[in-house]
Amino acid sequence: MSIIKEFKEFISKGNVFDMAVGIIIGAAFGKIVSSLVNNVFMPPIGLLLGGTDFSKFNLVLKEAVDGKEPVMLQYGLFIGTTVEFLIVSAAVFSLIKIINKFKREAQPAPPPPPKQDPQIVLLTEIRDLLKK
Repeated sequence: MSIIKEFKEFISKGNVFDMAVGIIIGAAFGKIVSSLVNNVFMPPIGLLLGGTDFSKFNLVLKEAVDGKEPVMLQYGLFIGTTVEFLIVSAAVFSLIKIINKFKREAQPAPPPPPKQDPQIVLLTEIRDLLKK
């Protein structure tokens, strides 16, 4: 099979389109969560900690010289990004949990095993033991 045919077969499958839609929605969801963290969660947390703005926490490694930007470790931004990650993780976990719950409810219960005569079961077990 040629590479072009393989690619056409791959791209025409529904999974590729589902994945593309998921990526687009995920990117939009990421922007919403970023805004939620930066504009809703972090200000009250900073207020509780004495009016702290986490985005301004940094450690200067090298001061600005001759108009060049200073070299800084911006650990405040890292804290915000970590909170953002935790919120996204919790949201994805909750979504998967809900989906799994619906999948379990949608599946019919397996039929009970047929009842067997105890004498036949005993004879079958004896036969299996004698074969060994």
